[in-house]
Amino acid sequence: MYITCLDLEGVLVPEIWIAFAEASGIPELKKTTRDEPDYDKLMKWRIGILKEHGLGLKEIQDTIAKIEPLEGAKAFLDELRSICQVIIISDTFSQFATPLMKKLGWPTIFCNSLEVAENGEITGFKMRCEQSKLTTVKALQSIGYDTIASGDSYNDLGMIQASKAGFLFRTTDKIKADYPQFPAFESYDELLSAVKNIIK
Repeated sequence: MYITCLDLEGVLVPEIWIAFAEASGIPELKKTTRDEPDYDKLMKWRIGILKEHGLGLKEIQDTIAKIEPLEGAKAFLDELRSICQVIIISDTFSQFATPLMKKLGWPTIFCNSLEVAENGEITGFKMRCEQSKLTTVKALQSIGYDTIASGDSYNDLGMIQASKAGFLFRTTDKIKADYPQFPAFESYDELLSAVKNIIK
């Protein structure tokens, strides 16, 4: 029995923080897990920049409302879900993800949550568990599933390495060069075909 575990941002939807960096005119916020492997450090840095500029959850949600899934993402996800179970495992937050899940047809997502003050200021964040992607994949394996995993960033490598099959998707040249053992795909058709070959 297989479950395919997918990253969200960069795989199914555009990077939320890059979109917000462009909307807010704060280029520093373009830094993502492709650039900074330490997610805790990255998020604390982001929250500091938001505070400095007086920006909160509402401003980010206003940007997210305008984000559409990547071209072909929903059709890919629909077809993938017709052949195996799929869980999106993301380091994003439920306050960011919910509008995007609606646009993707409400797939299952495991993510984290933001701590938000009454005035809308983002004061912190609560991770679902440590190393959430790797931990989730191992938990699924412990209850009898074989996992297939795909993502584009440093924080996806744990679940990709731990899975029966793992694929890089639209990743950076550096990650491709550093992890040549993982097939790297640029199109949904390639990724779908690779998954089908494993579970046939």
